[in-house]
Amino acid sequence: MAGMEAINRTKLRSVRGIALVSTDAASWLLASSVVLNRLGANDPTSLAGAAAIALGAVGGNAAVRNYSVRWMVGEFKHVLWHTLAAAAPAVMLLALSLPTSAAASANTLLAAIAAASLAHGLTSAARVGWRLYWTNEDDPEIGEPVVIFGAGNGARLLLSSLRAGHSTLNPVALLDDDPTLVGRRIGSLSVIGGREALGRAIAATGAKRMVVAIPSAPREVIRELTAHADGLGVTTSVLPSMAELVGRAISHRDVRDVTPEDLLGRQPVEMDLPSLGSYVTDRTVLVTGAGGSIGSELSRQLARLNPARLLMLDRDESALHALQLSLDGRGQLDDAGLIVADIRDLERLDELFAIWRPDVVFHAAALKHLPLLDRFPAEGVKTNVVGSQNLIELACKHNVDRFVNVSTDKAADPTSVLGWTKRLAERLTAQAADETGRGFISVRFGNVLGSRGSVLEAFSTQIAAGGPVTVTHPEITRYFMTVEEAASLVIAAGAVGDPGDVMILEMGEPVRILEVARQMIALSGRDVDIEITGLRANEKLHEVLQSHHEAIVKTDDGLMWRGRVEPMSYHEVERELLGNEDLHVALRRAVAQRRP
Repeated sequence: MAGMEAINRTKLRSVRGIALVSTDAASWLLASSVVLNRLGANDPTSLAGAAAIALGAVGGNAAVRNYSVRWMVGEFKHVLWHTLAAAAPAVMLLALSLPTSAAASANTLLAAIAAASLAHGLTSAARVGWRLYWTNEDDPEIGEPVVIFGAGNGARLLLSSLRAGHSTLNPVALLDDDPTLVGRRIGSLSVIGGREALGRAIAATGAKRMVVAIPSAPREVIRELTAHADGLGVTTSVLPSMAELVGRAISHRDVRDVTPEDLLGRQPVEMDLPSLGSYVTDRTVLVTGAGGSIGSELSRQLARLNPARLLMLDRDESALHALQLSLDGRGQLDDAGLIVADIRDLERLDELFAIWRPDVVFHAAALKHLPLLDRFPAEGVKTNVVGSQNLIELACKHNVDRFVNVSTDKAADPTSVLGWTKRLAERLTAQAADETGRGFISVRFGNVLGSRGSVLEAFSTQIAAGGPVTVTHPEITRYFMTVEEAASLVIAAGAVGDPGDVMILEMGEPVRILEVARQMIALSGRDVDIEITGLRANEKLHEVLQSHHEAIVKTDDGLMWRGRVEPMSYHEVERELLGNEDLHVALRRAVAQRRP
């Protein structure tokens, strides 16, 4: 069905182009023929001159792309360029007219101006007529009726696109909370009030959907509007954020349903990533765990910063395939930067470092599921501790300039194997910074929305299955941010962090997991129960981003905090784990496996 609609739109554009070209040619041919004949030109000269003028009119409009531009036919910009394009045939008409009656130059000039005005009027009328046909603004039967919330630039661009694109959505009412905008018109719609007028708009139009046309809307506003609309039995849709829209205009195809990511966490901060990430430009960059949620987004953002070479390492070849698809749309697995390797394999990593000589390393590879690592602590040690040490050791050996270790808030006052192993990785990173004086830092943050294995993924699966949605404790809270923002801040941390720093991303206020569950159930429109299961072993009720003994200070830009952990050598790690027999045995086995 979508394919047929696209074909129909293409055909309609072709018809429009042919109709406008024909109208332009016919109008100028008619007007110039009449004038040239009236001025005494013989028939062959008149016909040839009129034909030349008609071709000039079509050529002028084609030169300014009036037959292919993306703005709507009849829109101000279109009319402006169409008027400018009329200058070419008008000048030609004047040039052909003057020699025919030098004695009556005033009459010649007036006749040429009258002909040009007539032709321009006919062609402009054709465009206005096409716009009326194209938009069908007065036809209430076309498309699903929707209420547009927001009367700013986003709404203006959206309404223009809706009318120009034969969308399935039909805007029938316009709202905005700014009282000074009440009565303001955008196209055929006027602002009738704020959110309090939504019920009145629904009753008058029968709309069952509200589109929030404010790309910069804070998440708390989206939450409030969604809750208000839900209470009235109305579905809420949104436009992408400004970060998602960078470099392109708003289209009606951007309208999408509200997602949990739109409702949770803090408002993403805006940063000058090209400037902050300039340290990777024209350099060789290695990302470990590149197939994971954070690693893949890091890779996508780093690719836009123009590194000399981007090396993407993961032991999961399927994840690398998905990553390349997201980067170039091909997924041929022919990119030399895709590397299948395990960070536990020191010898293999040494070969890779010797071949590629990375300048910057982002270490995102890790085992991260708390309950599983508590059951299989040896695996956590092998990857999160020994694997990290492998990379740190080789980064020192091969003179890596900057090493960014991606950590977690669970490393602060750790109570689980995940937390302990990630904190040890932070301390090993700090030790390397002390020994080399180079930019070895760690970055600590909380839960990432939409990442594999996240609470959102678990809740979505449970809701789809009909429930129940399981929450461990009614008061449990967590910090959340989007994967896009987390990756951006990791790159930024690499720019502002000093050797040995632990950079703690500003996560905003923690969110109650029970509230997350309720919002996701409301979005689904299903009747699903919530079950409280009780805290799991070693699970914190409230996460913290810093240990109780850590002193942290905020960076000048306010994007993150700067702290320190006590450095620890790899030999000291073994003594650290002596109190935990499982971890100690796992470490000793891993040490034996990594050495020849």
